[in-house]
Amino acid sequence: MQESRSYKVFKVFNVIFLLFVVFITLYPFLNVVAQSFSSESYINSGKVSLFPRGFNVETYKTISRDSMFWTNYKNTIIYTVVGTLISMFMTTIFAYALSKKRLMGRKFLTMFAVFTMFFSGGLIPNYVLINSLGFNNTMWALVVPGAISIYNMLIMKSFFENMPEELEEAASIDGLNTYGILLRIILPLSKAVMATMVLFYAVGHWNSWFPAFLYLDKKNCSRSPFICAI
Repeated sequence: MQESRSYKVFKVFNVIFLLFVVFITLYPFLNVVAQSFSSESYINSGKVSLFPRGFNVETYKTISRDSMFWTNYKNTIIYTVVGTLISMFMTTIFAYALSKKRLMGRKFLTMFAVFTMFFSGGLIPNYVLINSLGFNNTMWALVVPGAISIYNMLIMKSFFENMPEELEEAASIDGLNTYGILLRIILPLSKAVMATMVLFYAVGHWNSWFPAFLYLDKKNCSRSPFICAI
């Protein structure tokens, strides 16, 4: 089928527009990278845009010699991995349970979970709770309170609800219990949503800084997460 002239014009306009969006999205990042390789005089005079001016790598040399920089990155990786594993476990079992129409109290639990999306205890009550649990200056203060994102849980719940019930019935006839069905049938068929949730949680933990600023106030917590985690 031959494309009309108006459609060809639309495609050209669409490509130009999307390229423009990509450019304005990448420009700040490229500018930061260019400045990191530029000399201080060019940066202060505002002459650095997309390409380095007065090329140097002194900034990277200074950072690489700072032991605290590598320690903080190690801690970030640990918190991200541990937090993502905890979040995926908690979210998966909660979403799978709520996806079952035969679950007693399913509607109440769903409404209770959704309620927390709009209302929370507030900053001070949360801090008091974390302190009373003994989580201050521990890794658990960063990975436990936000272990379940209700938004992510609802996405997984909807995905599980769309699974054919015949699959679980057949697995049950073959002798699998509830945990076997989840581990051997449901999860292998849910790789797409699982990968998406891992990405959401990992990015969230990686970019999170305020909980650490709020709950970790001892120097040894920044130097070794294991000291604070015990």
